[in-house]
Amino acid sequence: MERKIANIAKNTSYFTLALVVQKVISFVFFAFVARNLVPDDLGKYYFAISLTTIFAIFIDLGLSNVLTREVPKLENDKLRVQKVLGSVIAIKLPLAVFSVLSVAFLINLFDYPALTRYLVYISCGSMVLDSFSTTFFATMRGFHNLKYESAASVIFQMITLTFGFIAIRLNLGLPFLMCAMLMGSVFNFLYSSSLLVFKWQLAIKPIYDRIFIKTFFVLTVPFALYGVIQRFYMYLDTVLLSRLASDYHVGLYQIPFKIVFALQFLPLAFVASLYPAFSLYWKSNREQLTISFERALNYLIVISLPISIGTIILADKIILVFKPEYFEAVLPLRIIMASLLFIFINYPIGSLLNACDRQKTNTRNIAIVLACSVVLNFVLIPKFQSVGASITVLVTNILMFMLGIFEAPKIINFNAGKIFIIFLKVLTAGSLMGIFVYFLKNTLPILIVIPGGAIVFAICSIAIGAIKIADIKSVLKTARN
Repeated sequence: MERKIANIAKNTSYFTLALVVQKVISFVFFAFVARNLVPDDLGKYYFAISLTTIFAIFIDLGLSNVLTREVPKLENDKLRVQKVLGSVIAIKLPLAVFSVLSVAFLINLFDYPALTRYLVYISCGSMVLDSFSTTFFATMRGFHNLKYESAASVIFQMITLTFGFIAIRLNLGLPFLMCAMLMGSVFNFLYSSSLLVFKWQLAIKPIYDRIFIKTFFVLTVPFALYGVIQRFYMYLDTVLLSRLASDYHVGLYQIPFKIVFALQFLPLAFVASLYPAFSLYWKSNREQLTISFERALNYLIVISLPISIGTIILADKIILVFKPEYFEAVLPLRIIMASLLFIFINYPIGSLLNACDRQKTNTRNIAIVLACSVVLNFVLIPKFQSVGASITVLVTNILMFMLGIFEAPKIINFNAGKIFIIFLKVLTAGSLMGIFVYFLKNTLPILIVIPGGAIVFAICSIAIGAIKIADIKSVLKTARN
């Protein structure tokens, strides 16, 4: 038992490190692509990825999550594991065909240009391969092994970066650039399937057992519902921008979207270790659950607010790092960065609800937020284009926070007043940092202003008690362990 716990801890460390490295490489690739494409081409490229990313959920429908949950129960019965894996493959094959045909139908129904259609078709290849790779890695997760998946996620990004660099440097065009991602997907598929076959001695083949498939499919319904809603919420704005505005505005919107997306590795890594603790404390120690939740909110407030304030002030300088043609993305970036605080603290709130048997509440909340997002995008995008989509992100993340924080007191008796005081202290320190950054951003290089602002924030935060030395020591101790 102790060995298994140690193995889980090691896997979490592998996966967290891989997540950080993957996000960094992914953002470097995006920055490189954005610097070498005009907004219209960047818009076409990421529209194709966003559309297929939405439909990818209809191939999986939560099957991988159920697979990860069920395999540990059958760990010592390889025949049953084979049957579960084969049944998932049997379900996903027709779903993959349906999803590809649906994407092809839609892209032709709305009469997109030939180039956009080609990009979508290539991206469909990645969509299918990635879905099956996810299934294979989910099986390995069931065997308490994240090491190979962690390595694959980094190698995937490196392959995409390498072939993408070649495609752009040789001026091969957008289809070849999209093929860079397809090459990474091919590697992931071959790598993950080979591991199952040669290391775990599992066959990659469909198994058609009607009763078993029906039973297994029913288990996926809660996961599928949440996954579909979440995927639409994350990527529908990009698709709507393409239809209601233009590829140019999709390209502009991708700058702030990718910056915020890259920053989300911070709360993701934090919650990766937090969620199991929440689940444990919910069953055994409610007082410690409250303490952990309050600390999570405090830490993420301290992390997100200075990043948000600093980026809002430096937005015009940051956009120029990409290309002058993206200067109209300054306002969308500032608006979306205003939502960063809510994006960050929504992670521990959502984890609290899921860990404490409030999954249905979490699904209801995100469904409400999705409905609000669709309405706001239809109203705001035709009038304000990428600015309208950015306003929607801000409003919906605030709404998600309000819905979640309203439910939290029904689970634990946390001190909202204490958290609000921390927020005010961090806001004060962040504002002082913002003044420093604002007056120096036009006189000093940005690479000096950013660390200088961080030092000012740290000094001010410690001085007014937003950050305590004891908390810093505690975090460093946890990181060493």
